[in-house]
Amino acid sequence: MGKRIFDLFVSLIILLLFIPVMLVIAVLLLWEFNGKVFFIQSRSGKKGKPFKLLKFKTMRDQKGPNGLPLSDEMRLTPIGAGLRKTSLDELPQLINVLKGEMSLVGPRPLLPEYLPLYSEEQNKRHNVLPGITGLAQVKGRNSIDWPTKFKYDVWYVRNQNFYLDLKIMFLTIKPILYREHIDFQNEVSTEKFTGTQL
Repeated sequence: MGKRIFDLFVSLIILLLFIPVMLVIAVLLLWEFNGKVFFIQSRSGKKGKPFKLLKFKTMRDQKGPNGLPLSDEMRLTPIGAGLRKTSLDELPQLINVLKGEMSLVGPRPLLPEYLPLYSEEQNKRHNVLPGITGLAQVKGRNSIDWPTKFKYDVWYVRNQNFYLDLKIMFLTIKPILYREHIDFQNEVSTEKFTGTQL
């Protein structure tokens, strides 16, 4: 209950502070994407329950001659790249927090298609609400492999407490400000998880 109250209080404050920024972003995206502002995708929440994750849209819906989407690098726009580098594309997830689908801190919500691929140990990451930021994000984000990310996620689930959440939130600020652990030139999106042999 305390974690939920904290999530609501902080999310409301951040939303109020960033309303002007979000309005500017929305106007820019309305122009760039012909009226589309949000990227909405199904993700796995607590106990694997699916929910619709919200982000600001950063890529065009372009497809090649074969009818398949072009690579992320080709579809990412300059404005979208800026939003990703500053993590401002994540701001709409505060709405997911207010709805009770996410927490400020927790394992990042991943695609439902990954659910059958987790080991029993890795699946324990779904014992808590997913978060906007988490231990794996402050420990390396896109620079660490899937098994390592999941080890951090499960460790968090077993050791979560209020002070750990505060520490993770503070440690989240530095990588965003200094753009650490994210290689936007070589890989726009994280490599897909295909399962781990344990």
